[in-house]
Amino acid sequence: MDRMWEKRMNQPADAQSAPLHQTRRGGLWPSVVFTIRQEAPADYATVYALTKAAFLGTEHCDGDEQDMVERLREKEGFIPALSLVAEQNGQLVGHILFTPMTVGEHPALCLGPVSVLPEFQGQGIGSALIHAGHNAARRLGFFLCVLLGHETYYPRFGYEQASTHGITIPIDAPDKCKMVMFLDEHGRCVRGEAVFPKEHLPGGLE
Repeated sequence: MDRMWEKRMNQPADAQSAPLHQTRRGGLWPSVVFTIRQEAPADYATVYALTKAAFLGTEHCDGDEQDMVERLREKEGFIPALSLVAEQNGQLVGHILFTPMTVGEHPALCLGPVSVLPEFQGQGIGSALIHAGHNAARRLGFFLCVLLGHETYYPRFGYEQASTHGITIPIDAPDKCKMVMFLDEHGRCVRGEAVFPKEHLPGGLE
């Protein structure tokens, strides 16, 4: 296993409960306060239900997202520090997962899924999870994230079309939806084919 991934898998157990980020929203939701922290095993069942609810009836989704999360957790190389939850008043309202992958010969991360309960969407929770995940990835020494996602949403976080940077994503999807985000300047030197974990594909099939 790559030493960069190994060092975080050996982190102290009490790191799970330490909040990474706390946000108070203004504007239409002045009293909305939520905390982002590392997911714990006790959260798994709630995250499954949360993810299923978040994607239920969503366009271009196949209903497999909650099972994908479970498959990715069981994958060798899973990094608990990159599976984050958003919590409000003791209730889990959001979740995000970043999973190790490769681009060419370089380690990278794939983002997704990111889930927010329908009744809490539009309050900045998803954005906060993405930013917190990027910061956690930087602390671990990662310099590149890859995703398949909406071309008008993810650019606000710094995602760009992968093909314009010499990175190919051999998945049947519009090119504009295949994106990369450089966590630091080292990432801009990376070229090659992105290889997703098979567990990230629908049904866990290659």
